[in-house]
Amino acid sequence: MSVLEPIQPKVLAVRRLLVADPAVLLAYGADPARHVSLGLVTCDQDDPTYVALDEATKHAAVDVVFARSFYAGSAHASGRLSGEILGVLAAANPDELEHGLRALLRCLEHDACFYTADVRGTVTVFPHVIASLGRYLSAQAGLAEGEAMAYLVAPPMEATIALDAALKAADVRAAKIFPPPTETNFAAAWLTGSLHACQAAAEAYAEAVVRIANEPHDPRIR
Repeated sequence: MSVLEPIQPKVLAVRRLLVADPAVLLAYGADPARHVSLGLVTCDQDDPTYVALDEATKHAAVDVVFARSFYAGSAHASGRLSGEILGVLAAANPDELEHGLRALLRCLEHDACFYTADVRGTVTVFPHVIASLGRYLSAQAGLAEGEAMAYLVAPPMEATIALDAALKAADVRAAKIFPPPTETNFAAAWLTGSLHACQAAAEAYAEAVVRIANEPHDPRIR
């Protein structure tokens, strides 16, 4: 294992409710006047799944109606198929739902993932750049569709130091900061700016996490 080696997300379950009961639609945030079908996905990595849900909105007429991380993360999941997150897409018909689910799964297979920050794989980092936000994350971040965003996640100490480094490394601003602990006991930040600036910020973030993971004690403090 090497530093910044991709950790492939594991999609644990994908199921479709082609004609969902109105009570189920309402319970999971869908609108029975507009939505008929639901697609449910569980995965062992939550933040890549949020990115993949957003990606689905760019390829199909689907809405992200439910997306929640599970407390303490996938290592403490409630069951074999629970993972770290449940994401739910809603659509007016099964065809649009299918297009959305395919885009979501492609993103998890080829794009969004955590990386190892040390050779043992005991520290992980998510320095992901979204070149063009879809309808879901743009609304969550208070940004416009199509804007670039650096989606940055790491354990609490590493994330705090790395966020400072990212903000100082590029012309970006914080759209939203999630101090520790999140549901999975990490910390996160969404930074926005030009695509180039977001990429520079993400690189600085990852580099800072790697430095801390491999040298946790500040050598200047004796």
